[in-house]
Amino acid sequence: MGRIDMPCKVRWTPEQVRELGLVTSLETAGQILGIGRSKAYELARHDQFPVRVMRVGRCYRVAVPGILAHLGAE
Repeated sequence: MGRIDMPCKVRWTPEQVRELGLVTSLETAGQILGIGRSKAYELARHDQFPVRVMRVGRCYRVAVPGILAHLGAE
């Protein structure tokens, strides 16, 4: 059998997070915080995501300043 490579975790710098603008998707916010996609949606549905999540129609959005504050990189 061949070797299966696991995807490497991307480290986000505060500058890269700031470049996202004012809001980002729940998936991107989860990636920045080290939370997988499924877990991020589960946490958002139960109001337990570590940063405030806004529901816009059928989409979840997360404010970038909130992510930066959570990371201590305001």
